[in-house]
This record gives sequence, structure tokens and C-alpha cells, in this order.
Amino acid sequence: MRTVPLASLTVTNETRTIHIGVLGCGNVGAALVQLIEQQADMIEARTGLRLEITRVAVRNVSRDRDVELAEGVLTRDARAVVVDPDIDLVVEVIGGIEPARELIVAALTAGKPVVTANKELLANVGTELFATADAHAVDLLFEASVAGGIPLVRPLRESLRGEPIRRVMGIVNGTTNYILTKMTEEGAEYGDALAEAQRLGYAERDPTADVEGFDAGAKVAIMASIAFGAKVVAGDVYHEGISDITAGDIAVAQRLGYVVKLLGIAEQDPDSGEIAVRVHPAMVPLHHPLASVRESYNAVFIEGDAVGSLMFYGRGAGGAPTASAVLGDVIDAALNLRAGTHGTAGSFADLPIRPIDETSAEYLLGLEVADEPGVLHSVTGVFARHGVSIRAAEQEGIGDDARLVFITHDAREADVQATVRELRDLDVVRRTGGLLRVIAS
Repeated sequence: MRTVPLASLTVTNETRTIHIGVLGCGNVGAALVQLIEQQADMIEARTGLRLEITRVAVRNVSRDRDVELAEGVLTRDARAVVVDPDIDLVVEVIGGIEPARELIVAALTAGKPVVTANKELLANVGTELFATADAHAVDLLFEASVAGGIPLVRPLRESLRGEPIRRVMGIVNGTTNYILTKMTEEGAEYGDALAEAQRLGYAERDPTADVEGFDAGAKVAIMASIAFGAKVVAGDVYHEGISDITAGDIAVAQRLGYVVKLLGIAEQDPDSGEIAVRVHPAMVPLHHPLASVRESYNAVFIEGDAVGSLMFYGRGAGGAPTASAVLGDVIDAALNLRAGTHGTAGSFADLPIRPIDETSAEYLLGLEVADEPGVLHSVTGVFARHGVSIRAAEQEGIGDDARLVFITHDAREADVQATVRELRDLDVVRRTGGLLRVIAS
């Protein structure tokens, strides 16, 4: 997207002021205002642009805020901000689909570039908004929508534009990674780890979007769209969260040389062109770079044909890191506005989405069974009937019963799920544990 490289820009004595309208002044909006105030002189010296926050639209103008704004800057009328002829550029950080979509369309239609951090919006109607931006020859930039302060969208759109990407895989939700870190390192149960995350402000009072994988799913949809040039929406992404993961599941994974992470994965089959997009807990080998990503940090691992493997790591959320990514986009959009040009997200093909049942992986499955003769034969017979080959197995006694742990060879999801359903119906099976997919190293 960057038409004029910042580092090589020849600065003239002429300074152009870019009047910015901001929609929303929560954690990210307030942090953006502070960043622009702190860095305005440096930005002007390097670019010849003076960034000025002119209007800020909020729901409640009387609320106390973490940032001071000049009198008259705050307004309740968001639409008046986007159509104001004195506003050159709009930043949207209110979140949600409506009224954000309507406001962004109005800004683009009025010829104003837009910077957004709205993952939910882009994961549902992104291609519509990109087409509107192209039709009116203005920028729509969204670096902060996927991984907070981590530069990811721009490398995918620019640096790796000519790279056939096979897979994009990562930890893109800090809340779940914090919870799983506590469960792994301290042996905490899920409920206790969640309560601590809420106490520290890492998890919302209603954590459903995070712990059930919906937040990560929106980010995966955006990553897949950019990486593969395809129309991928949030509804295409398979979601499976971490609320059923137990400390026992994590202990088994550790004993076998793995760590459990909630991963967002986007893959493309090079032959069929099919795209698989999913979010689920997975066992990551301890030597894999993603295994060492702790607490609320995020990391995204990209695999390409020519470039090999790359990893982007850092703060994936938070007001200041996210605002930093927003500011980078604001500067790019302002430079393009001055130059009379704009970037484009490109075209998005209608490629088939592979159903989760047709994906394949290695799996770990734990069972609690009656400790009596013939049980192992009955259990392994179920695997055989569904064509699921067992790579490794272990058994330990637990009172009058036994615990069996199996790791399969690469198997089709539909076959593994059919195996689990039949195992649950066996009289000798007391309980089926969590089914965890194994990420190949």
C-alpha cells in the first residue's frame, strides 16, 4: 500500500495539515490521540505532514476520558464528522458492524481515506468496503484489525505479494493465550485461569467471543482473504474454543512433548485452490516457535514456497500497541492523499472453502475405560473400523479404571469424529476426554 516510502521521502519546506476525524474514543481512540500529540513534530519533520485531530465522535460527551481534547472537538454526531468538508481523513475505532459500516461507506463516498481497526466489520463485509474504496480512489487501511500492534497486514499485502503462501497460522487472541499459559505453567483449571484473566483486565466480563474462538475467527478470515486473495468471511471459519480444555489434557500434552495453544489457521491446497480456515485448540511441539509464546502475547507464523517460514511476534492487543498500528496507517493514507494516489486491496476470487470434515491432521484422544480384559481390543477395533491409524498409545491405572491416550497418524476429521461417537457408545468407555489436533512440526 505504501506509495511513498517514509524513509526515502524528500521533505520540502511546505507543510500540509491533515485534519482527522476519529469515530470512538475508548482505549484505542484515546491512545491514538495521545500518540499523535506526542509524535506530531517528528511526523511533520519526516513527512511534511501535520496531523491534527479535528473532531472526535463519541456516544457520551460528558464522560471522563484518559485524554484531554480541546473544546468543540467532541461530538455525538458521527455522521457529521465523516461528511464534514474540513475533515480530510477518518479513523474508525468504534467496533461492530453498524453503524460502523454505514459511516465508513459515507466517508469513502465523500472521497476521504479511512483507517479502521474493526475486525468484525472487515471479516463480514470487507470485500464490499474495499470495492467502495477503489471506486472512489481512496485508501481503506486496516493494519490494526488483525494482530494489534504487530505489523502483519502490510507484509502480507506488500512484501509477500508475489509469494505463494501455503499456510498462515498463529496465536491471535491474547485472552486465551493468557489462560492457557496459566493452565500450563501453574496447573490451574480453566475456570480459575479465566477468573484471573478477568481480574487483570485481559478478559471481558462476558468472555464468549474470546474463549469460544469468535474473535480469532474474524482475524483468520481477514488473514486468509489477504494471504490468498480470496473472499473469506467470518462465517466460513470453523470455531472451537478452550472452555472444555482441562488441566489434565494439558498435562498429557506436556508429557508427550507438546503445549496446548488456541490457533487460528488458514491454509490453501496448491492443487485444488481450496481454502481451509479454522480456529481450535491444538498441540504444538515444544520446539516450534509458537510453543514459546506466553501470556497475552500474539504471534503469527507464515509459510511460503520461496521465503520459507516467517514469524511475527508482539503485543496483539491493548490501547497503545493498537493505536501505533492505526497511526502507521494514518501516515500512509495521509501521504497518499497528498500525492493524489491510493493503494488497493486488489481483487478477491471466489475460491471454495474446504469443510472442517474434509481437513486432516494427527489427533490426540484420551479415554477413561474399565480396567478389564479385552477393553483395549474393543477400543482399537473402533479406530480400525473408521480407518483411523494409531501412531502411539499409552495406558495408566486410575483406581478400578484405566486411562488410555492415543495419538493417531494423519486422519480425516470426519473419520475421527465418527470414531469418537462410536467410542462414546461403548459400555467399557467411562469418559472421552478432549480431542486435540496435533500441529506437525
